[in-house]
Amino acid sequence: MSAFENHAAEAAQLEIEIIRKGVVLGIDWKNDAEVNAIARRALSSHLDTLELDHPAASPKGMAMLEIVGLSQLMLRVMKESADQGILTHGGTVWKKLGRALWEEAQLGKNGK
Repeated sequence: MSAFENHAAEAAQLEIEIIRKGVVLGIDWKNDAEVNAIARRALSSHLDTLELDHPAASPKGMAMLEIVGLSQLMLRVMKESADQGILTHGGTVWKKLGRALWEEAQLGKNGK
């Protein structure tokens, strides 16, 4: 991403896609344990070894693969904008998933 990239627009588009995948998966974004489980899966997986609860070719399997990828893109947007001194804000789902990703990353660093 270039220095001229609109991180807020990127965040908004990613959030829309995350919400769409969440609908397919039936994610309750108000359920911290559920969101943290998604973040944990996103941080601990490699797409070629991701364990799915559903067949990969099914709508739910595809949605989970995509939400993991979108989470990685989300982290990249946050990092790149922070590296440029820009605070990127998103909506409720962005904040919820972003916080869960940060919490899970901290737990992983601390070996818990």
